[in-house]
Amino acid sequence: MEYLVKSGKTESQQTGCLVLGVFEKRRLSEAAKQVDTASKGQLTAILGKGDMDGAAGQSLMLQEIPGVSAERILLLGLGKEKSLTERVYREAVQTMFRVLSTSGARDVLCTLGETAPKGRDRNWAIRDAVQQVETLLYRFDTCKSKKGNGLPNAKKITFMVPTAADVAPGRDACKLGLALGRGMNLARELGDLPGNICTPVYLAEQAKKLGKRFKGLTVETLDEKAMEKLGMGSLLSVGYGSRQESRLIVMQYKGGGKSAEPHLLVGKGVTFDTGGVSLKPGAGMDEMKFDMCGAASVFGTIQAVAELELPINLVGIVPAAENMPDGIATKPGDIITSMSGQTIEVLNTDAEGRLVLCDALTYAERFKPASVIDIATLTGACIIALGHHKHGLMGNNTSVVNKVLAAGRMAADEAWQLPLGEEYDEQLKSNFADMANIGGRSAGSITAAQFLARFTGKYKWAHLDIAGTAWRTGEKKGATGRPVPLLVQYIIDQAGD
Repeated sequence: MEYLVKSGKTESQQTGCLVLGVFEKRRLSEAAKQVDTASKGQLTAILGKGDMDGAAGQSLMLQEIPGVSAERILLLGLGKEKSLTERVYREAVQTMFRVLSTSGARDVLCTLGETAPKGRDRNWAIRDAVQQVETLLYRFDTCKSKKGNGLPNAKKITFMVPTAADVAPGRDACKLGLALGRGMNLARELGDLPGNICTPVYLAEQAKKLGKRFKGLTVETLDEKAMEKLGMGSLLSVGYGSRQESRLIVMQYKGGGKSAEPHLLVGKGVTFDTGGVSLKPGAGMDEMKFDMCGAASVFGTIQAVAELELPINLVGIVPAAENMPDGIATKPGDIITSMSGQTIEVLNTDAEGRLVLCDALTYAERFKPASVIDIATLTGACIIALGHHKHGLMGNNTSVVNKVLAAGRMAADEAWQLPLGEEYDEQLKSNFADMANIGGRSAGSITAAQFLARFTGKYKWAHLDIAGTAWRTGEKKGATGRPVPLLVQYIIDQAGD
């Protein structure tokens, strides 16, 4: 899809479909009022017949309205004018896409930017609309014989802005929304791929392809022998039972000064998780291909940052492994030694995400990072606590945690902070090693993060548990691409600082 921005009289613009907003009680948006005047009250007359009152989710397609150059006019319900929420605004964009998917319109002129949700401005509304459309264009048809069904005929969306001075900021908003949407779609594609395709080696190959696409992006892959030399016994232990070799993938984007400290993203890349010897129940195990969505979000964020050419140094680290049961797989009760030298008693092999992450977090020290955020589908306990709406967030630095929270609010991809503290260390005690890899049922998300905190003492760190937000189940099963918007916004904010 191509995204453009222009100013001028809405009613005189030639387009296949003009999109206008209508609030509850048939109150017209400003652009709709202009069109109504040009058509000598046709919109008011049509709405007066009762086919639409402006409630959220409503739509009405009109043809051949006099006094207007557009071939069609699509009216979208926006609910209450004084309390337009982000959710309702996004629903309107999704409705627009759905209607256009069955329309013959070849191009679209959209005025929704003027109807920004409460607390947002026009450029945010344009950015979010572009992001939404890009993600709606996504189809996972890589493994299907028929491709790209249900896509709209329109190949171009133009956003109207009031004046010529508003065009440049609007174009910047489009550029950001497009990068976000593409980054989310890359994360979704990697997440949706089955485990027999998306292996640790496959992820390493995709990283190399990214490195070839973008200047300033270099990629290094460590194989099992290299990790053994570094003493990454914890990461390697997860892949012992698999025929798929583990990998540590390092992507470095250098858009900032040579001496500028980089920000780091560390994404859990367990490409399939059976639970290992602590085998998961069979029902729903197919969804454990999504256990690498933390890694996928790092890929999506790196791509978006490189597309935007942000003036910052960013490193993405992906510890990738497959967790399978086998004769040489790690067993409950085994003791392993991490890269940090700390020993871990593995009480449950299904708590493997923290085992791959802890060595990657130790490896992160060598970059002398300004901040580190790890992203992981880590605990089912986080779903119990927060459901499928907000990411769980914990960390060892209040400033970084607050910046992550602020980025989530700006991107409408929110996180919710949970506590950490020494009192939770009691649950990680082991009689035989420095720590156990699980802390019991109580506060499962927190004890998992408390485990990771033991490997992050040399830098500012935050942890995002995305177990409830990284994918959908049921009829709409598939990866969501979250938290790419939050992460990109965080990096934008740090580049601005």
